[in-house]
Amino acid sequence: KSEVECLIKLFDTLVAESSNRFAAVGFDRNMFRDTLYSAFGMTDDMIMDRVFRTFDRDNDSCISVVEWVEGLSVFLRGTLEERMKYCFEVYDLNGDGYISREEMFQMLKNSLLKQPSEEDPDEAIKDLVDIDYDHDGKLSFMDFEKAVRDENLLLEAFGPCLPDIK
Repeated sequence: KSEVECLIKLFDTLVAESSNRFAAVGFDRNMFRDTLYSAFGMTDDMIMDRVFRTFDRDNDSCISVVEWVEGLSVFLRGTLEERMKYCFEVYDLNGDGYISREEMFQMLKNSLLKQPSEEDPDEAIKDLVDIDYDHDGKLSFMDFEKAVRDENLLLEAFGPCLPDIK
């Protein structure tokens, strides 16, 4: 109860500092992105946009206090199952229940370009396609879940969308 109360107070404080048209209702996309950056060090625009969409359950382009608390509950304290579902939603760009090769590339190109590595992005995608257990050319949640249960580090295979331990 005390944690939820703290999250609500934080929400109210952040909303009070804001001077946008959504302030009465909650966070708009920019305010949410500022919060992800300042509180969790997120810098990847695409990931931050996807996290916003995952939190914004009713798709009204505004994070309400309920969406804030529920989203942060998974974000900060979620079970492995909840975090898998959350990450999968972040990576499933078109919301069709699969992560296609194109979606993999979209998510990976940002994180790979930031890493000065010799690895070709196409090679990294080929490595990830190895977790396509049913070999249908796309990752279902079942494929993703099996891979993450085998190797937890794969949870953020397409980019960091969860906060680090600190």
